Amino acid sequence: MSTPDEEREATGQGVHSPGSGDPSGPPATPEEQAHADVAVTADPAPAPISDTDSDEEITEKLKRQGVRLGKGSIAPAVFWPSLIIVLAFALFAIVFPQAADTALTGTQNWIVGNLGWFYQIVIAVFIVFAIFIAFSRFGNITLGKDGEKPEFGVFSWFAMLFAAGMGIGLVFYSVGEPLTFATSGPKPGWPGTETTAEGITSVIPGMEIDVAQLAMAQTFVHWGLHPWAAYAVIGLALAYAIHRRGRPVSIRWALEPIFGERVKGWIGDVVDVLAIFGTLFGIATSLGLGVQQISSGMMAMGVVDSASNALLVTLVVIITFLATASVVTGLGAGIRWLSNINLSMAGLLLISVLLLGPTLFLFQNFAQSLGVYFSEVLGMTLDAGAYTGDAGAAWASSWTIFYWGWWMAWAPFVGVFIARISRGRTVRQFIAGVLLVPTTVGFFWFSVIGGAGLYRQLFGAGDLVGEEGVVPEAALFDMLGGLPLGGILSVIAIILVAIFFITSSDSGSLVVDMLASGGHPNPPTWSRVMFALLEGLLAIGLLMSGGLTALQAGSLITALPFSVILLLMCWATFRSLNADQKRRDELERQARYEWFSEQLAEDFDDTLGYQVDSRIDSRIDYRLSRTTGAFDRSPQGSGAAPGSGTPQQTDERGRGLFGRRKRD
Repeated sequence: MSTPDEEREATGQGVHSPGSGDPSGPPATPEEQAHADVAVTADPAPAPISDTDSDEEITEKLKRQGVRLGKGSIAPAVFWPSLIIVLAFALFAIVFPQAADTALTGTQNWIVGNLGWFYQIVIAVFIVFAIFIAFSRFGNITLGKDGEKPEFGVFSWFAMLFAAGMGIGLVFYSVGEPLTFATSGPKPGWPGTETTAEGITSVIPGMEIDVAQLAMAQTFVHWGLHPWAAYAVIGLALAYAIHRRGRPVSIRWALEPIFGERVKGWIGDVVDVLAIFGTLFGIATSLGLGVQQISSGMMAMGVVDSASNALLVTLVVIITFLATASVVTGLGAGIRWLSNINLSMAGLLLISVLLLGPTLFLFQNFAQSLGVYFSEVLGMTLDAGAYTGDAGAAWASSWTIFYWGWWMAWAPFVGVFIARISRGRTVRQFIAGVLLVPTTVGFFWFSVIGGAGLYRQLFGAGDLVGEEGVVPEAALFDMLGGLPLGGILSVIAIILVAIFFITSSDSGSLVVDMLASGGHPNPPTWSRVMFALLEGLLAIGLLMSGGLTALQAGSLITALPFSVILLLMCWATFRSLNADQKRRDELERQARYEWFSEQLAEDFDDTLGYQVDSRIDSRIDYRLSRTTGAFDRSPQGSGAAPGSGTPQQTDERGRGLFGRRKRD
């Protein structure tokens, strides 16, 4: 139970808002209170950042909210620890790759072996929390002022959510993941599989179709509601903090309902530093996967003979240079047209595979995979591998637990993005859009691209699985090569992966720099360039120290502390919404009471005044004239009310007993 003071702090009650006049004057009406900006214990009250504000004006507003900025418009307590630690780790991984690989692998194995169950439960909690909030009484709360219209139309908002949901991973794993699960690397314990004493799991002959259906369902689990529930948690917390409470765009403010003023100190600094770690490692992981796939595409097209480390590093340098150029041109000029090209090419690739591939099978695969997903999603969500031993732990380390870590490490970047574009949406609209739109797009993407690979392997040439199993970065190009216009589609896929990283790096650098600048919406270009270069350097370090395994370990490790922050965000968001709803209920009750009182006072004499006045004056008329003869029983005198023997009572001013002047 929260105290009244806590509720006032969470909703901003008692805080004088700018432009409301003298705080000692007459109290605001309930309607004015309901539509006022909600601020939290700031003195003076937070002033919203306007599009017309200069950088200096924005800096002053941030300082008034307690943000500690130093020279160069950076927050020293966040900027320098983030830069030093990430740079030191990247250099260590490049100079001592073997030692870095040993440290990363050992930490990853410990986390998977001891805390894999924790990751499973945390992701499940995020889904339950998001669905609960969407269907609760908090769903009508606006992420902004009450009654404020959304900043973007529904179509534009959905398109941007789609853009946030798409990424290098969707292209990298589109064919390789469901194909691996269905053939060379099924999940231990699945019906239709067997595991040897050496821990090698294979599909029992004749059970390929049953395992393939489970493979698509498992892919849906990895790329559907589960990651987007994590994004919804942090996105909702940030959207509420920045749009409804007027706070800067910084992760720390999402925890203000729990820590109060302490988020302005070292607690907030630690939260923002961890968010920067997660974002940088998430982007570096995506870059590492991207260059591996680009190199495989170049091999498939005959451009290079092998994907050496030198080639991978060269690709990282080239793509990082392009991303840095996009940063320098500015977000509006750079990322906007890249995003449009990106979405267009992704749509073109999807439609091409759908039309040039086994079209009927792909639609059937989409429908049937949804059915298997709905029947298996609960068990797959909480499958901690209790009965599959080391084989189950190794599989989870490479797939499910890695994904949960990657999503949580990536959550600050996606959360800030979807929070910024959702001003004016209600809580229910926000959660429904964030959960359903990207999830549906992802399901259809894997059903088409991954389904085409499964069809080729199970019912076609069957040449996508080699002796070493499925190579995820090469599987897409092998599948595209078997379609008409396969060479053109492969070129599109390579360009798509490159643009995905450029846009991710550009946006990610902006988010990281905003966190390092206390939430400034226009952080210095030099620091954005520096973080873009740092992302490339970190990706090189991870690739040199262990390739895909190191990339997975980096995301998994950074996600562990941030998962605790996400759980705290759930509690903080609930407290904020609950206190906000109580205040809204109170204002609504006051408005209804005042409206009813006003209507009652206005219409009382016309509707109830006479009946009540006559009943209240219960004196018996004992005047002599009241006694009549046998043939005249009617009341004597004037002024008797119709149907009553008692005259209407009025005072000397002609008012009824209830003080309202009677109308003529």
